[in-house]
Amino acid sequence: MSREPGPTSEALPPGEIEPGSGAHIVVEYCEPCGFEATYLELASAVKEQYPGIEIESRLGGTGAFEIEINGQLVFSKLENGGFPYEKDLIEAIRRASNGEPLEKITNSRPPCVIL
Repeated sequence: MSREPGPTSEALPPGEIEPGSGAHIVVEYCEPCGFEATYLELASAVKEQYPGIEIESRLGGTGAFEIEINGQLVFSKLENGGFPYEKDLIEAIRRASNGEPLEKITNSRPPCVIL
């Protein structure tokens, strides 16, 4: 009873979509404020979870770090005063990918820590 090797790549079960597909991410940030490093860190974490996702970056106004998913603003540093937690953004992308309604991310981490 020998078994022939199956395909090496795993196919998604019927009805399931590629994680992150169906979610268009736009991050607008203030480059002179030094927010590019935060954008790159966040983009890296998202791409680690959703390798095929595309994240568009745009230069924004002073103090801006705004995130849109499928055209809907889901996070605003101008409103919250901090930066989003990676887990909250990844959860929002999961919801968008599954066609679930998006909610604004209201948790934020402080922009800097003074020791």
